[in-house]
Amino acid sequence: MRVMGSKRIWVGVVVAGTTLTSGAAQAQDAAATLPELSVTSPSPIVSGRGGAGASAFPAGVLPVVTDTFSPVTVVTAEQIARDQPRTLGDALSDRPGISASTYAPGAASRPIIRGLDNSRVRIQENGVGIQDVSELGEDHGVPINPLVANRIEVIRGPASLRFGSQAIGGVVSAENNRVPTSIPAGGISGQATTGYSSVDNGRLGAVTLDAGGENVALHVDGFKSAADSYATPLGIQRNSANESQGGAVGMSFIGDRGFVGLSYSHYDALYQIPGGGAAESRTRLDPRQDRLLAKGEYRPLDGPVAAIRFWVGGSTYRHDEIGIGGDGIDGIQATFKNREAEARIELQHVPVFTGLGTLTGALGLQAGRRTLGTAGEAGSLLAPTDSRSNAIYLFEELAVGNGLRFQGAGRIEGDRSTGTATLFPGDYLPVEGEDPLSYGRRRRFAPKSLSFGALQDLPYGFVASLNGSYVERAPTAFELYSRGPHDATETFEIGNAALKKERARTIEASIRRAEGPMRLDATGYYTRYTGFIYKRDTGARCGDDFASCGSDDELQQIVYSQRNATFYGAEIGAQLDVWAVGNGWAGIDAQYDFVRAQFDDGTYVPRIPPHRVGGGLFVRADGWFARVNLLHAFAHTEIAPIETVTPGFDDLRAEISYTKSLDPALYGANEVTLGLQGRNLLDDRIRNSASFKKDEILLPGRNVRLFLTARF
Repeated sequence: MRVMGSKRIWVGVVVAGTTLTSGAAQAQDAAATLPELSVTSPSPIVSGRGGAGASAFPAGVLPVVTDTFSPVTVVTAEQIARDQPRTLGDALSDRPGISASTYAPGAASRPIIRGLDNSRVRIQENGVGIQDVSELGEDHGVPINPLVANRIEVIRGPASLRFGSQAIGGVVSAENNRVPTSIPAGGISGQATTGYSSVDNGRLGAVTLDAGGENVALHVDGFKSAADSYATPLGIQRNSANESQGGAVGMSFIGDRGFVGLSYSHYDALYQIPGGGAAESRTRLDPRQDRLLAKGEYRPLDGPVAAIRFWVGGSTYRHDEIGIGGDGIDGIQATFKNREAEARIELQHVPVFTGLGTLTGALGLQAGRRTLGTAGEAGSLLAPTDSRSNAIYLFEELAVGNGLRFQGAGRIEGDRSTGTATLFPGDYLPVEGEDPLSYGRRRRFAPKSLSFGALQDLPYGFVASLNGSYVERAPTAFELYSRGPHDATETFEIGNAALKKERARTIEASIRRAEGPMRLDATGYYTRYTGFIYKRDTGARCGDDFASCGSDDELQQIVYSQRNATFYGAEIGAQLDVWAVGNGWAGIDAQYDFVRAQFDDGTYVPRIPPHRVGGGLFVRADGWFARVNLLHAFAHTEIAPIETVTPGFDDLRAEISYTKSLDPALYGANEVTLGLQGRNLLDDRIRNSASFKKDEILLPGRNVRLFLTARF
């Protein structure tokens, strides 16, 4: 893959295949790496010595990946160390085409891709789903800390077919070395980072360590963060403090033809929910997760199979929702428990030389099971459910020459969802003397998906792509079976056990350039949904039970409904080196993104991000990096019938940092970066139009962050 000269970065999509070359086993003291192969690799599949993990992009360079059929957003390890995000939403919210839910800033902020969130955005770590309950409610945090990630990738378009129909909006993939795939040069490498933020008295630290010798590689990491309730232009946002900690250990056996490895990780946190009744009742959540992950790869010397890869992961997750209940006692009000397992295996065939060109591809099988248990108020929201899925998928790519490649993909699933359905009145208001009928129900679905794409190299390093896809998505258990109050989100949620499959037809076109003084990543897309599933605000308000609906005003009544809808938009990022400065450059960058989402009657889909435009100046030279950037969000006026207009905002950011190489024999580290970063320097009142609580909470005000990272 061509990225910034001769350097490479491997991303989690199906991209151009390379001819597999076999070779004899290398001596143990040589750089014994398996041949690079990019088809279907969700993370660097590089075995042997020499390690991979250094960023392919210099500090401040716009990451652009060109050899993929679908657009991919990459957040590098260097960028993570500078921004020090505590959630995936924090790490991605200012990237073109991506925003975040910001329900509990710094704690519960899930990425939103092209206006789509929750069950349409798959979040995974090292190729396996994160297996939490964050898609059930915006107040539920994702048990991933970006500080220990080597990079974060956002995959959109047809490439997401590989991971399942629940990734219809895209895939957010956190990649790290918890299952080692290489032995570091010199036998040991690592990174330590720490920082402090002024807006919330935030403190954090994270350490990753990789070591190995002979055929064994080891990995250890750990992190801890804590923050007080943050400041806004209107004062302290009550009940917004958070803390988290966790870590992992992993080990792999690495040979000349592949590797196999296993990791164990633990995550736990405690964070508060700001705004409205949640702040009044001091609501807080304490997610905990234990997770096992195994993956491996084997490349036969001969035969029709070029590579066999597998990913297997399982976890137990639990969180309690704690606060002051209706009886005035502070304690556990609701509990969510999630047990989940997932497995995937892929067989990649050797290149087939045809009269039209070289054909490469892979066949995959995927299976998963999830059981969700609830207690307390959560038992009223959702009775225990059991969800199972099995799938087979195929990717094939044809390279016809002259820089032109075609790709086709298909996926067939079998999904089963078992739970307790509830039959509510048609107007979702109680009938005196009657309780809604509840009964056990099992729904089965067989989603089918297809995609086709073309990728063409153009003069001057430009690459153009055109993709089309048809994707079916089965409704999830909570879309089918929800039936009661969710106090943390201040909603009374009602599922619909009669929901049909959601169908999406998408076409997108991209033009990208990663080399030279100008980098460009621009995509336009159009999606037509049949039976789009969404949370419809009925206008009624409820208390803690259905009998109170229409006569209480505590909770917003939400009904999972289906309508046809159209989404279209664009996302553009560009960067230009203008003036030579020392051994580097000074230049300008710019971005723009928007998404418009409407139902067939002309009304707008709820909670859509606003149009945004931004730009600034940067300098990177002689170890220094400095940047000033302004991101402007326009007022969001394209609102659903019961929504309110969200005012626009200006987020002025600035940063200066210095990176110095060191003598590891003298200092114990080979490189150190020290920097200062400012966010929302205008102290603007920032509200998120995609948040259920936009009218109740402001995002953090002026913030200055000091950060320090050492690499060894």
